[in-house]
Amino acid sequence: MTLIDTRTSNPKNFIAGSTGDWEIVVGMEVHAQVTSESKLFSGSSTAFGNPPNANVSFVDAAMPGMLPTINAECVRQAVRTGLGLKAQINKRSVFDRKNYFYPDQPPGYQISQYKAPIVGEGVVSLDVNGENVQIGIERLHLETDAGKLIHDQHPNMSFVDLNRAGVALMEIVSKPDIHSSDEAKAYLAKLRSIMRYLGTCDGNMEHGSMRADVNVSVRRPGSEFGTRCEIKNVNSIRFAGQAIEFEARRQIDILEDGGKIEQETRLYDPKLGETRSMRSKEDAQDYRYFPDPDLLPLEFDDVFVTELFVGLPELPDEKTARFISDFGVTPYDAMVLTLDRETADYFESVVSFGGIRRDGKAVANILNGDVAAFANSQGLAIWETHLQPGQIAGIVDLVVAETISSKGAKDLLQIIIADELEGNPAEIVERRGMKQMTDMGVIEAIVDEIIAVNPDQVAKVLAKPSMIGWFVGQAMKASGGTANPQALNALMKQRLGIE
Repeated sequence: MTLIDTRTSNPKNFIAGSTGDWEIVVGMEVHAQVTSESKLFSGSSTAFGNPPNANVSFVDAAMPGMLPTINAECVRQAVRTGLGLKAQINKRSVFDRKNYFYPDQPPGYQISQYKAPIVGEGVVSLDVNGENVQIGIERLHLETDAGKLIHDQHPNMSFVDLNRAGVALMEIVSKPDIHSSDEAKAYLAKLRSIMRYLGTCDGNMEHGSMRADVNVSVRRPGSEFGTRCEIKNVNSIRFAGQAIEFEARRQIDILEDGGKIEQETRLYDPKLGETRSMRSKEDAQDYRYFPDPDLLPLEFDDVFVTELFVGLPELPDEKTARFISDFGVTPYDAMVLTLDRETADYFESVVSFGGIRRDGKAVANILNGDVAAFANSQGLAIWETHLQPGQIAGIVDLVVAETISSKGAKDLLQIIIADELEGNPAEIVERRGMKQMTDMGVIEAIVDEIIAVNPDQVAKVLAKPSMIGWFVGQAMKASGGTANPQALNALMKQRLGIE
């Protein structure tokens, strides 16, 4: 990976050491499995979870005389991903042999792309703690995955499963523009979101279909790049952040003690929360790259690229901007609602349910608040819960019509979650007597009664008007939670003579 500093880091990201500030520099190589029913150069299935060695053809097993044939769908998916990353599409690219010898690599080499990748430079825009951060993409290239070695089933043997051997990967290489664990996690989440919107990778890190090699180095702010260490095969966004924080601190401690960082490949152990040495880091010359003699250069024209571009869906950045402009939601709410395509679609379904245009802010508040809290408690996304868009729309409508209060909306949602999974919100409110009290005569009587029996509290609130919340709470309790809190608050201030 070419290390070129493409942006100025934020001083807030600097780490304090015993001898001064340090700056983290991170570049990532993200391996994303291409969404395709067959492998990059064979017709073998890519289905996850099949028995060992069930998805293996003669090509995958490198039997003599077997020749690779490019999967056109994988090419389309790589180009679509490049377009989604606003990257340069190279109409001519070359497949190379990357030579290394492991039992899970039957040919003794990996088919990859080196000097002439299918996608060139691009950019990913992030929102990190309220600040816009641009992460440069150096390249995206296609390559084959390796198989899997299994060491724990026999004391004296290792086994090999070639189901993944030959599966198509997109390796997305970032520039060293990442300067904190928060930026790294936001970058991985954004990449996954873009690919899921495009349908080019499912992003399931727990299944190994997206994983990251994380290159970490430290330096004094503004100085030359330090020696980097590569943390291999990180399979969780959270683990990536933890690995960066540990590795950066490890390197700082070594340097401040007068030591030297050795370029090496390391692994992250999530149980111990630390990285450990795996092997010395290889350089490009160690792999002896050369063009694969069995594969012609990959070439396509502008028409091919244009057709793919026209067919792209609305991507997260564009959808976020539209939610802000069209629905008036906050930038934060828009970002949360567009993290995945299904949640964004759910939001729009609620906003327009029944042909009625609802206030986007009101919908965003309930989805990103109580609905999200329930979904998180179940380990689900909003759209995966049993709550239907029509039910959420019904709750919003009842609040807007002042049929129920905001507290009543929370209570109603909990009833639908717990007791009436298919219930109509308006019918539940009617049946359970949850309608907001609108009779001002009754409300006035409640207020006057509470003031009359609590003279000590009256004296306290007159001395400290901010304590009026106690009276409002007592009145809400007396009304069974059905009084309008705003009306109660205004009436209470009037009765007590508080401005």
